[in-house]
Amino acid sequence: MASDGDGIVPAAEQSSPDVAVLDIRMPPTYTDEGLRAALDLRRRHPGIGVLVFSQYVETRYATQLLAENPAGVGYLLKDRVADVAEFMDALTRVAGGGTALDPDVVRQIVGASKHRATLAEALTARELDVLSLMAEGRTNSAIAAALVVSDGAVEKHVANIFAKLDLFPSGHDNRRVLAVLRYLNS
Repeated sequence: MASDGDGIVPAAEQSSPDVAVLDIRMPPTYTDEGLRAALDLRRRHPGIGVLVFSQYVETRYATQLLAENPAGVGYLLKDRVADVAEFMDALTRVAGGGTALDPDVVRQIVGASKHRATLAEALTARELDVLSLMAEGRTNSAIAAALVVSDGAVEKHVANIFAKLDLFPSGHDNRRVLAVLRYLNS
């Protein structure tokens, strides 16, 4: 048993478990220590299964964990572990070299990979230019100056980007940030 990400590999080396169960966010910073520990454990001891939990679907983390060898890997959302039978099934599969992925994780990974494959196809060259400058943190006026177009033209391109990326107005999300994140992950 380890209380932080740095203690995972030494604890596993000492006890030789069939599977390690980790939270993606662990002390001391509660960002990605658990994921980094899981990746390190997989590199050093590929025979030890790794089952990670997260409060939210984080496709970047899931993709990193599954990238080299998905055998013996699990990624579940915390609300799924309330069902003890599901948890035990996932634990058994991962310990046996299988894979256990939360259905929501699978949906988002598949959706993200489809989206990455089509981002360049969905947007025009000018929209990609605008999105690239948005990713640099530029305002619409700065984008207009850089591309030698009007502010209105930039606003039109931004609206088209939002529409093509299915980013509809919401009181909870910043569409500009979401568009940039998709661009950076493509």
